[in-house]
Amino acid sequence: MLGVCYYPEHWPETQWETDARRMRELGISFVRVGEFAWSRLEPQRDTFTFEWLDRALDVLHKAGLKVVLGTPTATPPKWLMDEHPDIAPYDEHGRVRGFGSRRHYSFSSKSWWRESARIVEIIAKRYGTHPAIAGWQTDNEYGCHNTTISWGPEDLKAFRQWLRLRYQTPQAMNEAWGGVFWSMEFNSFDEVELPTGTVTEPNPAQRHDFWRFSSDQVAAYDLMQVEIIRKHSPDRFVTHNFMGFVSDFDHFKVGDNLDLASWDSYPIGFVEKFPFSEEERNRWAETSHPDIAPYHHDLYRAVGKGRFWVMEQQPGPVNWAPWNPVPKPGMVRLWTWEALAHGADVVSYFRWRQAPFAQEQMHAGLNLPGLDEWSVGGLEAKTAGEELAALGALPPGEKAPVAILYDYASHWATAIQPQGKDFRFEELTFRWYEGLRRLGLDVDFVRPGASLDGYRLVVVPCMTHVDEATLSALEKTEAHVLYGPRSGSRDRHFTIPANLPPGPLAALTGNRITQTSSLRPGLADPVEGMVSGVAIRWREYLETTAEVLARFGNGDPALTQQNGHHYLACWPDETLLTATLCLLAKRAGLTTLPLPPQIRLRRRGDLTFAFNYGPTSWSIPVSGNFLIGGPELPPQGVAVWR
Repeated sequence: MLGVCYYPEHWPETQWETDARRMRELGISFVRVGEFAWSRLEPQRDTFTFEWLDRALDVLHKAGLKVVLGTPTATPPKWLMDEHPDIAPYDEHGRVRGFGSRRHYSFSSKSWWRESARIVEIIAKRYGTHPAIAGWQTDNEYGCHNTTISWGPEDLKAFRQWLRLRYQTPQAMNEAWGGVFWSMEFNSFDEVELPTGTVTEPNPAQRHDFWRFSSDQVAAYDLMQVEIIRKHSPDRFVTHNFMGFVSDFDHFKVGDNLDLASWDSYPIGFVEKFPFSEEERNRWAETSHPDIAPYHHDLYRAVGKGRFWVMEQQPGPVNWAPWNPVPKPGMVRLWTWEALAHGADVVSYFRWRQAPFAQEQMHAGLNLPGLDEWSVGGLEAKTAGEELAALGALPPGEKAPVAILYDYASHWATAIQPQGKDFRFEELTFRWYEGLRRLGLDVDFVRPGASLDGYRLVVVPCMTHVDEATLSALEKTEAHVLYGPRSGSRDRHFTIPANLPPGPLAALTGNRITQTSSLRPGLADPVEGMVSGVAIRWREYLETTAEVLARFGNGDPALTQQNGHHYLACWPDETLLTATLCLLAKRAGLTTLPLPPQIRLRRRGDLTFAFNYGPTSWSIPVSGNFLIGGPELPPQGVAVWR
């Protein structure tokens, strides 16, 4: 189904019925409202003005639309910030991040928890059983604008308490952190400071615990809201809209609270956010890279335990990236179908009408600013809605043959101690995902410790700490497995394992890593053997009892194999990565279809979808009963066949 984000408080009430009618004409079924409306709902302490929202919900319900109501906690109003200045977050330099935009709160403020619970309970009581309400969204975009971590006095108090519960005694904490180094031992938890503002690098184990604490705060805050909503609004789903390329809290733990995950898809904006080369940025500037949206569809399907929405789909140019080009004609339709192909229940566009005022007035909507006139993206959404109605219900998705183990804590660990300036966990994981998709393979993301049953190939681009549950799943799997650099290189307390990396994976891989080398731009190490290419950015020196499939230029092992467990001891360039993934896919018995850089495929049940991000047509090299499009896939085109 299709949805849209709507802000009735932005428009004259006389326009609401027309808007609702036109939404239905477009093929819209769901409408998200309310996530930024606190100042309109409670303009002063305990003075509520719910009547406008009552009327808006009635209008939408009368038109046959289902509503997702957002809790308004992403934008605490000015009067509340004045009452409780301790709500405000702090930046890494100890400066207050104050009122004037959004997400201006610390997850650790007790005042903020109390006020959040108060407003969520009031709203959930009032609207919990309203016939228009199909579901709820908690807050909005946790972590956006670098707001997961706050560095203020409230955060320090909460962090000290978190440490007390975790370690029980300062001595245990000192041992875990290696506090004897540089005389960083503490006699009391009250001596602990936040790991910032130091002369040189703070203790990495302390930083990792502070990041873990900050992530736990997000999940606990979300759970507080979810429990209130479920108490007053039974039989409605609860979701949260996550962001793209935000890994600074554990989305799986937040997903545990929810009925389904959702995420906000801005494929062109994320081209500027990701560390692509300038050549790649220019190539994909008006379409996005073909794997940005699919990468997140597959990730959030895992976070949502098999269910996800796109809560905000880019409908045209956005306002927040360094450059904001107009998408090429056809891309809004393509992104819509691509999300559905990857298993989305709903694709919801942001927003209904472009705002002619405030911070997002340059952000496109389905309608032109202030008018009842379709934008280019609105017309494409209309086309997608008509095609979806004609095609009918899509078949349920199936488990993909390939799994990627994705570990948020490894992002934190490698960001804290990268060792090489350009070692970036998200980039490495994305490139491995891209390599698999360019072979025409479907991919699932899997959280650490989850079962790997049913997969034929499992890839672990980087997992610094392999816990017992994850190790058990890897030991039990019958899949071929490929591990990447730095896997098993730290224990739970950010310490090098006693048996050296890959630590818990040593018995599975037959390897022992004695040195690591980060390679600055311009340095590389050739790899030859069953696969060939070049090691860039990172290279490991290992001793092995496993079979050596490829070697570095000096003869050292580069790719090893033992009982189906493969270890690649470097950051591979594109050639080496492709060759390695091809070898693993062949060993796993998977059929591959090497694709041009601009083409991607996805299966959903008995349907196959093809998407063309490029400037030229592509002849589909398979036959089928085409339901959308045909065997010649035009630029920015979509084809669906059975």
